[in-house]
Amino acid sequence: MTRLSLLLSSAAFALASTATAQSVDPNLPDYQPVSGVSGNLVSIGSDTLNNLMTLWSEGFRSFYPNVAIQIQGAGSGTAPPALVEGTAQFGPMSRPMRGTEIEEFEARYGYEPTPIRGAIDALGVFVHRDNPVECLSLQEVDAIFSSTRSGGADAAITTWGQVGLEGEWADRPIAMYGRNSASGTYGYFREVALFGGDYSPEVREQPGSSTVIQGVAADVNGIGYSGIGYATADVKAISLRGPDGECFDATAEDASSGNYPIARFLYIYMNVDPNAQLEPLRAEFVRYVYSRQGQEDVVRAGFFPLVRAIADQDLEAFGLSATN
Repeated sequence: MTRLSLLLSSAAFALASTATAQSVDPNLPDYQPVSGVSGNLVSIGSDTLNNLMTLWSEGFRSFYPNVAIQIQGAGSGTAPPALVEGTAQFGPMSRPMRGTEIEEFEARYGYEPTPIRGAIDALGVFVHRDNPVECLSLQEVDAIFSSTRSGGADAAITTWGQVGLEGEWADRPIAMYGRNSASGTYGYFREVALFGGDYSPEVREQPGSSTVIQGVAADVNGIGYSGIGYATADVKAISLRGPDGECFDATAEDASSGNYPIARFLYIYMNVDPNAQLEPLRAEFVRYVYSRQGQEDVVRAGFFPLVRAIADQDLEAFGLSATN
């Protein structure tokens, strides 16, 4: 089994091992800088990870002011070609690479790209802050956002009354906001929340996570999906109903337990030659991500931090240890 498949096949173990509160594992080491680290780095990929990549970059540069880091976030789909073409050293993605993307990379370099799992994200389903809806099932979410209703609903849900709202809300039409097809969030939501089905043509596609939130915040009838770290006071993340009917929130505890159904890893893919040692610039950035400071950045970005066991597992894939 390859390094990539080993990492991805351990997803269930890692989710179960994630911290069950939004606090940093005290076993993670403080980052200790080394001498001689300088140069330029480019990150091209996920919009969801823009804020987190910025925080990681700022934290890293506080130790290495001679390092310059450029961040572009147009969507996860832009990461694989940037890595293939060599225009980026980091490819943040909010979904795992597809088989065709891995094959294209391997055809160019003779080995697979290597991912690290930097954080956990619960994908939030957001409504306007004044909307009284509190909880939906995935089948209801599917019937709202999809044209295929692969989750089993008998009919499309087009008004708020169809999910139990009454009075002035009963006849209000539902306005859907989502991401465009370049987004890993678009693909992940389609796979899990739409049961692999197709989006409704009525979904208003947005270029970024923040614009989904802005759309819902400005539309009292709106509903949209985005990384939980992009929540604002103008929207609320509703609970999602599990198989037994209980509602679960987009929290670290419910995401790590598997009760909240649309939680995911956030990845950074890299071009790492398995027969060569990783150069100090990228090696130290990876170590920073898995340090106490790097995982505190995860919390500041609104995502959920990882535990030491996951850090050690991913660092081993790069031939690194948590300490210098």
